Amino acid sequence: MIFIPLPFVVALFLATVLLRMFRRGEGGFAENRLFALLIAAYALQSVLIGLRWGYGYTDLRVVQAVLAVLIASLAWLAFRGLAGDGAPPGRLEVGLNLLPPAAIAVLIVVAPQTIGPLIILDFLAYGAALVWLARLGPDGLVAARLDGTVRSYRSLQVTAFALIGSGLTDVAINLDFMWSDGRHSAAVVAFGNVVALLLLGAAASVAGDGTAAERTEEAEAAETPTAREQSPSDRDAEIAAAVDALMAERRLYTDVELNLGKLARRLHLPARSVSQAINRIHAMSVSQYVNNLRVTEACRLLSETDEPVTRIVYDAGFLTKSNFNREFLRVTGRSPTAWRQTHAPLAAAG
Repeated sequence: MIFIPLPFVVALFLATVLLRMFRRGEGGFAENRLFALLIAAYALQSVLIGLRWGYGYTDLRVVQAVLAVLIASLAWLAFRGLAGDGAPPGRLEVGLNLLPPAAIAVLIVVAPQTIGPLIILDFLAYGAALVWLARLGPDGLVAARLDGTVRSYRSLQVTAFALIGSGLTDVAINLDFMWSDGRHSAAVVAFGNVVALLLLGAAASVAGDGTAAERTEEAEAAETPTAREQSPSDRDAEIAAAVDALMAERRLYTDVELNLGKLARRLHLPARSVSQAINRIHAMSVSQYVNNLRVTEACRLLSETDEPVTRIVYDAGFLTKSNFNREFLRVTGRSPTAWRQTHAPLAAAG
């Protein structure tokens, strides 16, 4: 029987995800290029892990070390591009974050005994940086489509803790070699692969491949910044009213690519101010607010037209049917089909 290491299966799965991203173009393949590169790097790393631990190609450790540090840098750059002002990382920032893998490549030649601790430090540092980035909640990812902001935020959290877990796994492996000549390393490596799988799933989720888990309103409220707990000001009310007016007049919620950054630019306001105003006045996140409007529009289309649900998904501003169904159920308590059966006289008459 042919032995196929699990990492090879993982690599094949990730290659399939990349192909689907390229063929579908969800969210624009070019816009997701950093996440595509991240998934490609993990696919390659999975192949290297399979060759090393499945077939004993130990000479690949050098490439693995450089690629591991590159993955941490790519993860930060990818999620950083969704935060802040929504602008993609500049050349300087990209260059600075490519210094760690370049340094590891040099140290492998001049001081190989130092790369182990440095890789651990790199994983822990980037993991902590992503945890810090997540402190603003879902609305902090201003460049993420509002149709999938919560999913992107979940991915950010999982990626952060996966990097930290990878660093701690390497610590455990080093300690095992010090204390017991590596007798338990195989089990530790297996655990590390599980952590890597979580990270891969997060990256794939952000890229638009995969369905999000069901959520409750309480869970989303727990992730929203503490702005809701503060009393709304007159300025908050003015901003919220401006958002309401803009949505009513321009119907921006029907734009599947709408994100907090675009909305804030239309109002000539900082994204943080818009987010806080919606949080405090409407007691919900911006993504919930916009999705509520989209569901209202979907209800109108379901009741006034005979368009198929698959068309209404996009007309209402949703990018994926899975997210549409989830949000529709959250708002109305019913599925789109069930709702139409009791609210669509035109469809019934036809």
